[in-house]
Amino acid sequence: MSTNRMLQPMAPIFLAVLRVVTGLLFLEHGTQKILHFPVSDFHPPMFSLLWVGGILEIVGGVLIILGLFTRPVAFVLSGMMAVAYFMMHAPNSFFPALNGGDAAILFCFIFLYLVFAGPGSFSLDGKRK
Repeated sequence: MSTNRMLQPMAPIFLAVLRVVTGLLFLEHGTQKILHFPVSDFHPPMFSLLWVGGILEIVGGVLIILGLFTRPVAFVLSGMMAVAYFMMHAPNSFFPALNGGDAAILFCFIFLYLVFAGPGSFSLDGKRK
């Protein structure tokens, strides 16, 4: 049996794993900004652009984890991460490894992938069909 034929049936499951892990990591960024967990010295002012981003990270992260409204949520979050990269990171350096924007780029493209691939297995979107 070829490797492709062995692995292909597992693709929807591992797409779901990618979705859930990405959602958990994204959620953590929001809880740090808004709920101050994990504890950090960074506390954006209420209703600032960073605070609104934190709210989107919490709500979007939870929806991505659950696989609910995956495609539209991932589209919004992908755009948010592109804007975040160009506003917050790119002005500091051309190189993502130096400007601290590598996570924003990865989130942007993983969310963009989810727009096209969908949620994978174990999603509320799948249950709604």
